[in-house]
Amino acid sequence: MRAAAVQLTSTTDVDHNIERADRFTRAAAADGARLVVLPEKWSLLGRGEDLLAGAQALDGSAVSWACAVARELGIDLVAGSVCERTAAGERLRNTSLHIGPDGTIRATYRKVHMFDVVVDGTTYRESEHEQPGDELVVSDIAGGPRLGLSVCYDVRFPELYRILAVRGAEVLSVPAAFTVPTTRDHWEILLRARAIENQAFVIAANQIGEHAPAGREGPAMRSGGRSMIVDPWGIVLALSADREGHIVADLDLDAQQRVRRELPALANRRPSAYRWPAEVPA
Repeated sequence: MRAAAVQLTSTTDVDHNIERADRFTRAAAADGARLVVLPEKWSLLGRGEDLLAGAQALDGSAVSWACAVARELGIDLVAGSVCERTAAGERLRNTSLHIGPDGTIRATYRKVHMFDVVVDGTTYRESEHEQPGDELVVSDIAGGPRLGLSVCYDVRFPELYRILAVRGAEVLSVPAAFTVPTTRDHWEILLRARAIENQAFVIAANQIGEHAPAGREGPAMRSGGRSMIVDPWGIVLALSADREGHIVADLDLDAQQRVRRELPALANRRPSAYRWPAEVPA
């Protein structure tokens, strides 16, 4: 099965973002991709107030486009994540959607881990305007392997991916908007580790470039790119150039099963010996 990761420079201009996503999704499908993964917040990326102003419900223009293009092209599409507007008064959701070749939403995953951190002196408080999800999601790719959904900061929490693998995930999607410093220092290491640990393919679609200029609200918002596709042995099969575009790689599912048979780390787990501490200090 051929898969693709799309790398974008999304901003607060939803119509422009959809146009770019459409261009590169079509290019990926023309290159033979049957599974395409878009980055985090591909349809709207900016500061908290921008997200609150521009968020849409799941019947808005962004998801409507994603369903239509998946149906037209006959592909499985992971519509990265979108800023989902929920009931009045509630915070937004950072929502990843798996859309099947028939154009219907097959799975909905709402990002579990909020990006509340300090990176190179810049403070990020995702929880101020977004509400975390509380359910892990595995879906079925049409005629192919099982797909485990995640978003960006989730990649730092290996327990999430182990649960997805135990539930049968053979491919893991990681749409992201990783900062420049963390892309430089952690991105590839984390992705390859998640692939090796779970003997799964990882399709990681990152944002790249500047999404919002410096201003009163803070420094410029930038992402580091380097979208990649990693195999279950931890080998990087494809790596994006330093610009918008797409990458493709063939996922050898037979080779994956051979890895799982010959080095049966998943089968050799001993869940009865794993006991979470009653309290884990930060």
